[in-house]
Amino acid sequence: MNGWLIYNKHDAEHNKTYINWFLEEAHLQNISLRFVLREDLTIGVLDSNRIITLDGETVTLPDFAVVRTIEPLFSRQLESFGVSVYNSAETAAICNDKALTHFHLSKLSIPMADTLFISGKTGLPELPPLTFPFVIKGTYGRGGSEIFLVRNTQEWRKLKEFEPRGDLVVQSATNVQPGKDVRVFVIGSEVIGAVLRENQHDFRANYKLGGTASWYNLKPHEKSLVKQICECFSFGLVGIDFLLDYNGEFVFNEIEDVVGSRTLSAVSDLNILKKYVAYIKSGNSRQS
Repeated sequence: MNGWLIYNKHDAEHNKTYINWFLEEAHLQNISLRFVLREDLTIGVLDSNRIITLDGETVTLPDFAVVRTIEPLFSRQLESFGVSVYNSAETAAICNDKALTHFHLSKLSIPMADTLFISGKTGLPELPPLTFPFVIKGTYGRGGSEIFLVRNTQEWRKLKEFEPRGDLVVQSATNVQPGKDVRVFVIGSEVIGAVLRENQHDFRANYKLGGTASWYNLKPHEKSLVKQICECFSFGLVGIDFLLDYNGEFVFNEIEDVVGSRTLSAVSDLNILKKYVAYIKSGNSRQS
């Protein structure tokens, strides 16, 4: 069994340790995993046929690919050649669009903040669309980027000058605790573990933004909520994020497709990549 681990150059520079860990775990499980830069791959249609080339040359495609870039079309092109992609193109397309994620999960009637979808072409409305406070996010933002907390009319007027790069979601923040969330790590439909992230100095709980992390013991009804979400997707490895209301109950926030495991490693001895590689190996063994 052979696979590709695909990153773009920028992200690869910041994730060398994770990449080496991934390659080592694959080796230990007798999988040939090759690190490939996305910039070296070309996809498209030539002579009415789909093509994938590496360094400009036709290449034997792998059994599977772990795509650590956010590019659903690229994943779909790989899948069209019979390559198993983790996460799938469908998962990547939905989970990397915050509006689309809420649209799909609304059918589950799970707790989530009131959320409005705003077109980037029309921009923000003249009047505040929700009661203060609320949060404005770029639908494709990651890692706490392109997100703004609006607490009053003055902040709203200032933000009106903001020109979004794409579509937006506006979410009520009246009933959730600022600077606190729970990330649940999932492989397939198995809950691996959960981490409570807190930030005393920012409404965003992201670890990279100075937040802290601690192990979180999921309650049975919280696991049930996660399982409901898993049933709607074909996950590889994802992080499902929940905000907490003032009673400590989960409020769905988003699903991280290209999820890292820095926080999980910081608070536990779990080897999530060992589990992930075993999951990939098992899935591709059944297909072969």
